[in-house]
Amino acid sequence: MPETIAAAPGRSSRRILYFLIVVLVAFLAGFVPMWMKARDQSAERAKAERALVTARIVKDLGSATIDARRGEYEAARQEASAFFDEAVSEIDRGSESALAEAQRNGLAPLLAPRDQVITLLARSDPASADLLSTMYVAVRKALGA
Repeated sequence: MPETIAAAPGRSSRRILYFLIVVLVAFLAGFVPMWMKARDQSAERAKAERALVTARIVKDLGSATIDARRGEYEAARQEASAFFDEAVSEIDRGSESALAEAQRNGLAPLLAPRDQVITLLARSDPASADLLSTMYVAVRKALGA
């Protein structure tokens, strides 16, 4: 009888160990696929964010161009300002930017006439529409949009 009492604790510790192994395997069987799915969706989200930033930059400049052509200079000024602010912000973010390095390098020199554009729009100068149109084509080319 003393032998069975001594053997019982060994069996129960093995059962607990087997139980823990089964629980661990079940946990990993559920965790690993969810982790892989989350990783894939994170990559897709980052890709969509990059596309959104590019589209927003191009949209702001395009809207400013159209409004300037229509003679709505205040709206065009606000949209042009939003374009410049967003573009400068993305360039300043460096490697954390949604834009690739080549896009940032191509976009940076196009931001030089900021003051000139804003001033022309504030003065309701029709020449601003031509300048914005030229910038729009250059920005689309630089961003690959």
